[in-house]
Amino acid sequence: MRLKDKVAIVTGSARGIGFRTAQRFAEEGATVVICDLNDEAVTQAVEEIKSQGGKAIGMPVNVTKRDEVDTVITQVVNQCGKLDCLVNNAGITADNTLVKLGEDEWDRVIDVNLKGVYNVAQSAAKAMIENGGGVILNTSSVVGIYGNFGQTNYAAAKWGVIGMTKTWAKELGKKGIRVNAVAPGFIMTPMTEKMPEKVLDMMRGKSPLRTLGQPDDIANAFLYLASDEARFVTGTVLSVDGGVVL
Repeated sequence: MRLKDKVAIVTGSARGIGFRTAQRFAEEGATVVICDLNDEAVTQAVEEIKSQGGKAIGMPVNVTKRDEVDTVITQVVNQCGKLDCLVNNAGITADNTLVKLGEDEWDRVIDVNLKGVYNVAQSAAKAMIENGGGVILNTSSVVGIYGNFGQTNYAAAKWGVIGMTKTWAKELGKKGIRVNAVAPGFIMTPMTEKMPEKVLDMMRGKSPLRTLGQPDDIANAFLYLASDEARFVTGTVLSVDGGVVL
């Protein structure tokens, strides 16, 4: 097992990419901590992983609230004895073109997608330093690399995540902490499944592979970066996008 006896926090993991990532980590021997906003969804995710033979703990948290984040990190260390890996996956969208983008739309996306990543990573890094090392993985996006129509706030946040990833890799490497990011392309999630078929066809057409990604594609990228197979990988951004940006 690639993550045997590891302890991993995955934010935004009650559903979608985050949940599948938590599942994969549990399948590979990790104890996963499901962190999300909705208590009921967190409980359901934990129960499903346990029913599959995995080890899971549920801890609802709002990543924009530093006191809640610090409490979760402390509880994980107290309960599990350590923290080996963090997957910063919690994120939201509030799309609009620049001239229509409201201040509230800007603030909400930046608060969750950028400040939330900072909040959890800083608190987790302190625990990992005490433990002698660890892995921090951040979810960026191809939008954060190349931009996208109507997503000024989202692109800014995801580009910022890349900048933080590279900065933290430089700062924390000497502490035994690797820091990397994954930049997903168009992925089939419960949210994208609700889109009109013509929109999905358009998204498929942008990829040389003529298909959309699955949550497994992103989960497996996180799994690789979390494992010892990536022991010499830090400060990188792994694009998992079917070549959509070629």
